[in-house]
Amino acid sequence: MKETEFDIEEFKGPHSPSSYFLSFEGIEACGKSTQIEKIKTYLEEKGLRVFTVREPGGTPFGEKLRQAILASTEKIHPLAEAHLFAASRAQLLEQTILKELSVPKTVVICDRHIDSSLAYQGQARKLGPETILDIHRHFPLTTVPHKTFYLRIDLETSFQRQKERGSEKDYFEAENKAFYQSLIDGYDLAAQIFPDRISIIEGKASTDEIFSKIKELIDTLLESH
Repeated sequence: MKETEFDIEEFKGPHSPSSYFLSFEGIEACGKSTQIEKIKTYLEEKGLRVFTVREPGGTPFGEKLRQAILASTEKIHPLAEAHLFAASRAQLLEQTILKELSVPKTVVICDRHIDSSLAYQGQARKLGPETILDIHRHFPLTTVPHKTFYLRIDLETSFQRQKERGSEKDYFEAENKAFYQSLIDGYDLAAQIFPDRISIIEGKASTDEIFSKIKELIDTLLESH
């Protein structure tokens, strides 16, 4: 599949030329939260205004959807899942992300975005990437990150880290290994569809090594604009 209109050249929405939209992706326990905090601090030290959000959620409406989905004890139809996440995303973009990006020298960092839908519903739930992309062909869902960092870890690493963490599993975390492998395949596919936007980071590397690589990529992005 060739890259669609969802690339940096086609980035839509009212935003300042000096503002940037970044996202972090990966399966459970890949280390996104740790790196988001480190990058937030790094960018703030460079004098940028940094705003972090998560998906699903980030707005009162989105947080209610998040709770309804992740606490569900009944199976949600894959198409319903896809539209619920898209609904939360559209609200987050309209209510928060686009407004923040209109402010000069702002960086919005999103914990998950469209690529999670491609992996979870497109691949793992077998809707196909075309279905997910079709849902996102209307504004504000046509707005995607300038750069996405995919922290790639294998199945064993994810399950070991989750075991060490020992927290209660939510709707998706409770899925089996076959589902998690499908997620990895889905993220890999997203990286093939959007090679210019998505950078694959070795998630089994040390925290400092991962941070150094992401920092290097962000510096390149900032210097090119």
